Amino acid sequence: MFTKATTLVHHWMEAHVEPGHYVVDATAGNGHDTMLLARCVGPDGHVVAMDIQPEAVEHTRARLQDAGLLDRCTLFAMSHGALAGVLSDDILIDCAVFNLGYLPGSDKTVITRPESTLQAHRWIVERLSPGGVLFSTVYTGHEGGQEEADALLEWSMGLDGRRYSVARHEWINQEGKPPFILIIKQRSRG
Repeated sequence: MFTKATTLVHHWMEAHVEPGHYVVDATAGNGHDTMLLARCVGPDGHVVAMDIQPEAVEHTRARLQDAGLLDRCTLFAMSHGALAGVLSDDILIDCAVFNLGYLPGSDKTVITRPESTLQAHRWIVERLSPGGVLFSTVYTGHEGGQEEADALLEWSMGLDGRRYSVARHEWINQEGKPPFILIIKQRSRG
């Protein structure tokens, strides 16, 4: 049984990401998702990871360097909303992951925002490969979290059901405001 959202998303990433895949970690944080993705894509795949906080990118870089995985990753200290400015429009993304909210153990006023999060989601969804998937762990318990969640849900419910399968996984018997996971999978490229 998976009791943590990050553990469940890691399980799903391991089941989905294959050697040679091109993947995006849009919120690198402390580098745990980036590291898992780098292992999964193997030496022929590639991981693009970014975070708006430079110290998060440096933690991720150090973690990847120590594991000998840095050569299969490109890191950016920037908002995920700026993806379109650094990646080619014709790229196909096999998997993308977002862990929204704030970086654990850091300044809790530096949070992901609805505008940049929607911009990044829209850009990635249009570039998912056939069968490609986007996982977003969405936290609502901090200031601004519910607004971001509402914006993501409203947008994702409007996605064309012929092209995308959209699901929401949530814990319904936990105290407080547990996160939920938004999953968007590309059905076809039509």
